[in-house]
Amino acid sequence: MRLLHELGYTNVRHYRGGLADWKDSGNPIESAVPVGAQAAQPAEPRARASAYVAPEFRANRFENALLGLIERCSTSELSLVWLAIILLSGAVYWIAALAGRPVLLEHGVAVAGSLNGLATAVYFSFVTATSVGYGDVLPVGWARGLSVAEAVTSLMVFGAIIAKFVSRRQEQLVSEIHRVTFEERLDRVQTNLHMVLSELHAITAMCESRSVPYKRVASRLESAVRVFAGELKTVHDLLYRPEREPDEPRLRAILVGLASALEGLQEVLSCLPEEFSVSPILSGTLKRVSALAQEICGECVPRNYAPALTVWMDRIQALARELS
Repeated sequence: MRLLHELGYTNVRHYRGGLADWKDSGNPIESAVPVGAQAAQPAEPRARASAYVAPEFRANRFENALLGLIERCSTSELSLVWLAIILLSGAVYWIAALAGRPVLLEHGVAVAGSLNGLATAVYFSFVTATSVGYGDVLPVGWARGLSVAEAVTSLMVFGAIIAKFVSRRQEQLVSEIHRVTFEERLDRVQTNLHMVLSELHAITAMCESRSVPYKRVASRLESAVRVFAGELKTVHDLLYRPEREPDEPRLRAILVGLASALEGLQEVLSCLPEEFSVSPILSGTLKRVSALAQEICGECVPRNYAPALTVWMDRIQALARELS
């Protein structure tokens, strides 16, 4: 229903009861007639689709086509169109004067079909297109309608040119914002991986000391693994659905941090005593970490990376298999 309204259809109704509701409303139904019996049976009334198209739908199609044409044209092409409208209109004014039917008056005197008259006609066309309107040259007769059409068309094209410049500037700003956001995202991943690695080393020291309650160890381990899973998902998306391609040194640092965190997680799990109880949340997060990390390898990711990067990707996959 909403889609039909957006397309411009206004006479739309929703029949909740389906075909039965349609029949109860008294609407015609087309019945199926065998091929051989078509000649013997009278024609049944058929519900035919109306060929009427709503005016607002036609307007929307025209507007969309016009906007699509403007988007496909470059700024230089629109500028040439704007200049062509001015010169062609000026030529029409001058040709009319050349034919002995002047349509422009300068200080009450008809503009002749001479070279000076051509310059005056082009001047008047520029003044009309820019909507300045000094009033020193005036159109008469049918030239008034042409000057109005020229003014409207020229202003629309000139507005499209200005919109192109504004849109290009906005695209540059959005691109710069995306770049800064992407760089901050990479910095956050590196920082969080370093924090996770430090936390895992601290948890390993707690396990080896045997003096810290297991409940405290479990809470810190669960928190660290959940943060690690989030950053691992970010790295996974960075490799499989990259918005931008990070430079090789930055990506290598991230992969090294990821491999180090996996090694630290293995050390923590290996030092836990047998009586340590793993919570369902921690167990599920560990499975998620293992599944995501196993999808990171030199041949898994859709893009070909440098050999130095694929070595670390394969290392990450091997550690994930050991973790599982």
